[in-house]
Amino acid sequence: MSPPVTLDVAVVGSGPNGLAAAVLLARAGLSVEVYEAADGPGGGARSKRLFDSDVIHDICSAVHPMAAASPFLRQFDLDLCHPEIPYAHPIDEKTTAIAYADLDRTCARLGTEGARWRRFMAPLIEHSAEITEVLLGDLRRPPHPRTAAYIATRALMANSFKSKEAAALIAGVEAHALGKLPSLIGGGIAVLLAHLAHTTGWPIPRGGSQRITDALVADIEAHGGRVRANARVTDVRELAHARAVLLDLAPKGVLDIAGSLLPQQYRRALENVRYGPAAAKVDFLVSEAIPWREKELARAGTVHIGGTKAEVHAAENAVAAGKRARDPFVLLSQPMIADSSRGRPGKQPIWAYAHVPHGDSLDPTAAIIRRVERFAPGFRDTILASRAIPASDFEAYNANYVGGDIAAAAVTLRQVLGRPVLRWDPYRTPLRGVYLCSAATPPGPGVHGMAGQHAAERVLRNEFGYRPGRTKPVS
Repeated sequence: MSPPVTLDVAVVGSGPNGLAAAVLLARAGLSVEVYEAADGPGGGARSKRLFDSDVIHDICSAVHPMAAASPFLRQFDLDLCHPEIPYAHPIDEKTTAIAYADLDRTCARLGTEGARWRRFMAPLIEHSAEITEVLLGDLRRPPHPRTAAYIATRALMANSFKSKEAAALIAGVEAHALGKLPSLIGGGIAVLLAHLAHTTGWPIPRGGSQRITDALVADIEAHGGRVRANARVTDVRELAHARAVLLDLAPKGVLDIAGSLLPQQYRRALENVRYGPAAAKVDFLVSEAIPWREKELARAGTVHIGGTKAEVHAAENAVAAGKRARDPFVLLSQPMIADSSRGRPGKQPIWAYAHVPHGDSLDPTAAIIRRVERFAPGFRDTILASRAIPASDFEAYNANYVGGDIAAAAVTLRQVLGRPVLRWDPYRTPLRGVYLCSAATPPGPGVHGMAGQHAAERVLRNEFGYRPGRTKPVS
């Protein structure tokens, strides 16, 4: 006999997507509880004090172009700090590519290829809202032909720049795809991230990424919902008292708690989901700003350390093939560039991760220091403390990071079109009332909350009879 239904919605996992779903469902007047296995909410958007210091470090995500662009997160009064230089890319000891927030300055620095950068970016910037809506959508609604053309042509053109500076600016954002390059998916991600540098930016939340989580939790609680930490769900049947269940879990996590109940075909599809290359992270506490050889790097919120386009592609292709790159691609964030509150006298945080093979157990500290030292001699001497999270350990921090894959499943063309399985409604599972809402569903990884929004809209329609524009169910 089934237990009585005493709860409208249970959400498993409190990453940005799970919390976004809970926000929308609680706002609709439903009773909502979020169950989080960790000691606090946030998933990939958590911050904490490390090294017996009062300096706040972001444990996973640190820089948030997706949050600034997200139609969902724009509803919140997030205090986002914008660096003058969203991202930069040192190429060699004498050459550095800079993506200023200001398009004119970027084009001027690119010299003879500045005009081509402007032609590439101009329609993306002009139609940024439509492009972002498509790329952060559920990938089930046909875009306007003009918007689709802008995205497709620019994705195909992404690797056509000739100067090493412009080519490096594109290669660095392509590498966020965490996969083989060049690729259509990498080009699409480059189109999105590169043009956002000139529009809504690559901001850093004042006080750390946890502030995004705190805003979502506060909204849930203000509408009567509840977020429970240290509340691990081991079997979806534990939530039989809820009318609907949303799983902010990677496919592996879905199989862990519901696999025995799923139809064979769907279960096998989840089992066949491929996970991608991984991130290996180091948090540094340093005594002073990084002593970059190129002074403009001291004003960049994000630094891509990858060398030339060819070197970036070689490193990414090595890890995609399961091999350690000799010179791994490194992403580095300098939070104090935009948010001075993050530092203390003689202390400031540096956030960095390297791309490594799936499940790699190597401590990345030495490799990251070596890569930074190439462009900032003396960085090693500023380090007061450091903490590494090898790829193999990331899953213990966040179960959705299977083998260190921070995208919750490889971002390939097949796994974008069928994420996590090829179904018209990728959020709805064959189990009655059970939905997926993690980064393993469209639109994919990033702190944007849109997968949670898309899943919540379907729950409201399918399980509670709500319709767009209505705050009450259809009677």
